[in-house]
Amino acid sequence: MRKSWVMSLVTACIVVAVLYALTGPVFSEEKQRTYVGTAKCKTCHKTAAQGEQFTIWEKSKHAKAFEALAGEDAKKIAQERGIEDPQTAAECLKCHVTAHGVDKKFLGEKFAATDGVGCESCHGAGGDFYKSKTMKAIASGEIEPASVGLVMPDKETCLGCHNEESPTFEGFEYEEMIAKIAHPIPEERKAKYKVTE
Repeated sequence: MRKSWVMSLVTACIVVAVLYALTGPVFSEEKQRTYVGTAKCKTCHKTAAQGEQFTIWEKSKHAKAFEALAGEDAKKIAQERGIEDPQTAAECLKCHVTAHGVDKKFLGEKFAATDGVGCESCHGAGGDFYKSKTMKAIASGEIEPASVGLVMPDKETCLGCHNEESPTFEGFEYEEMIAKIAHPIPEERKAKYKVTE
């Protein structure tokens, strides 16, 4: 009986070790994926047929979020709060830069903090889903978006930064604001790739 118990324990340890080797810590909520940067997203999300998501982002305040920290308004707010340089202060960068605080080994070669609040701030680190083949499989329903780290942002995603912690916060009307940054895939594109929702 004791031998059977020991064999069961050894088997369980081997299973955990194999799972750890394949996926990282077994008991963690989620593994850290690599941030690839907006340049990778631009490759597919810039055409009219796709929906010009990159162009819409590029014209948004999100794209200028890091740059805004160098402006006079940001410097004044920083000075009032005892912050020397808002472009290097964690309390500013956490919402003005994608992947702030993430270990550099998870930042791809095309990732640039100067891109401000890029695609991956809202949609998750793209290292496991940015490739065309994966995106088509997600669109057709073959792959569950969350299984490769693709986030479908919602109000809570936005409220992570658009909240009372921000020194310029004046309320946040989700429906109004989401309409300003809307960048859907065109219906004809959805039909072509049999996009499921």
